[in-house]
Amino acid sequence: MAAQESGAGDSEVTAASVGQISSNGAVAGQELTETPQGNQPQPQPPPNAWQVIKGVLFRIFIIWVISSWFRRGSTPADQASPTGVPIVPSRNLFPRDTLMDLHVFISESEHFTDFNDTTRLFWEQKDLVYGDWSSGENRDGCYEHYSEVDIPESVQHNGSIYIHVYLTKSGFHPDPKQKTLYRRLATVHTSRMLNKYKRRRFLKTKNLLTGETEADPEMIKRAEDYGPIEIISHWHPNLTINVVDDHTPWVKGSVPPPLDQYVKFDAVSGDYYPIVYFNDYWNLQKDYFPINDTLEKLPFRVSFCPLSLWRWQLYAAQSTKSPWNFLGEDMYEQSDRKST
Repeated sequence: MAAQESGAGDSEVTAASVGQISSNGAVAGQELTETPQGNQPQPQPPPNAWQVIKGVLFRIFIIWVISSWFRRGSTPADQASPTGVPIVPSRNLFPRDTLMDLHVFISESEHFTDFNDTTRLFWEQKDLVYGDWSSGENRDGCYEHYSEVDIPESVQHNGSIYIHVYLTKSGFHPDPKQKTLYRRLATVHTSRMLNKYKRRRFLKTKNLLTGETEADPEMIKRAEDYGPIEIISHWHPNLTINVVDDHTPWVKGSVPPPLDQYVKFDAVSGDYYPIVYFNDYWNLQKDYFPINDTLEKLPFRVSFCPLSLWRWQLYAAQSTKSPWNFLGEDMYEQSDRKST
């Protein structure tokens, strides 16, 4: 009888314990389900470095896709002449991997014709490959030539001096008088003035205490001889010649500015010549020095390098001058006061 009571008591205790556990379990379950609803949402962890890199790469990819789409231009079907005839896109007259010869002449003449004067030939480099990015001394497609240029008397006295660059397909000559070796569609020519003119303004400042001028006496004499403004020819010893590695099917009249200033079309074939670009973007103003009658030779280093289309677009956009710059691209100004 006692055993039964004891068993019954144990059963009740067990049942009570089970009930308590069940009750606690229910309460705990309720608390677990109610707790997320009562609290505020946890803040998101900051993105790690890999997520940031992926985001940047994705944005670069989107920019590249958009720029590539704009560079393709319109299809031939979208281009039509005023008569309704479709305009066929042009092609580069120098296909990729074309063998070329480089001829660089320096002369005081803006229009060069002295091909037989060997003293005018500054540099000649044969068998260059159009679109080659792995040759040259540094395996980057670049070549370099350094020499000293004799200064004619006219240049010593503020005259101009020009560089004339000719790219011909290998075996051809840039001189039109050589009928058997000259081909119009096999010759690219461009030129520019090498020296730049600096406008120097004389300022006759005076010390308010002493009443005397602080200007150099030589400068005062030059101001009396040449007036308050003197224009002086200056020289920079470096220049880069870039040939743009581009085979875009440009349509004449539809090339966007400022690129339209450089893409030259042949009037007969309608195709365009390779773009030869004089790149002096990295030439600092402080490296220019004046040309005068005390100099007999000028140091000159010329580099020839390929250039991609998108980088050329950046250079062309940066070098574009404002139409309100009435002084022209070859003039800049500095007073006679020394910088400290």
